[in-house]
Amino acid sequence: MNQDQTKELLLGIEPSKTDFSIVFTGKKSSMVNGLYKPMTREILIHNKNFENDGQLVYTAIHEYAHHLHCEKGAFVPGARAHTNEFWSIFHDLLEKAEKQGSYTNNFATDPDFVDMTKKIRALLPENGRLMLDFGKLVVEAEALCRKHFVRFEDYLDRAIGVPRTSAGAAMKAFTLQVPADLGWDAMKLVSGIKKPETRAAAIDAFMAGKSPESVKAMVKAEKPSDDPKFRLDKERERLEKTIHTLQERLAMVESEISKLDED
Repeated sequence: MNQDQTKELLLGIEPSKTDFSIVFTGKKSSMVNGLYKPMTREILIHNKNFENDGQLVYTAIHEYAHHLHCEKGAFVPGARAHTNEFWSIFHDLLEKAEKQGSYTNNFATDPDFVDMTKKIRALLPENGRLMLDFGKLVVEAEALCRKHFVRFEDYLDRAIGVPRTSAGAAMKAFTLQVPADLGWDAMKLVSGIKKPETRAAAIDAFMAGKSPESVKAMVKAEKPSDDPKFRLDKERERLEKTIHTLQERLAMVESEISKLDED
């Protein structure tokens, strides 16, 4: 597979509003398989890293997801490259590529992976049920603390040694009766969703096999705008606040240094 074929494959999965280039470096890298440069809109692929085209396609889709993600933000790099929005875009591209036959999901086709996944997934409901039982007991413990006029947080910290966030999530999961089949991590995410309809949609998404990142992006309260100017305005606002905070801290540090110098 050459550069032109790779670009054609990517555009066949999802069209891009802006042009981009693909460069096979002809190199082998021990650090990364590929790289995306938002300012020049280049996808660099270290094509000597791969044993087969499937690996190359996976990396190309990953870097293309960065391009589509940056496209939404007018190609101004954000604070983090691998956000929930990015992972949602990437996983969506993989699903489309699998349906088109452009990419093969080894996890779903290789017998060894299928068997391993079956074994691991069989444990998830058990894990979920244990946490629901735990949540039930913690709810009872909270009531006991109220009865005896003692701090529930102190009981969590010193009597059972469980982080408050973990206990709180288990209590919510038990109260909402989140399905144990999801497994604890998914249950924890679902139990943190306030709106019943959104919570139900998240449960359905997990049941359908969506990734945690995709579900997080789906249920996010404030959906990222597709308007580049709006995104740039928000990024400028974020940067201005950060700069202001750092300037205040710098002034405070300089003031303390001056006091020490006077002494």
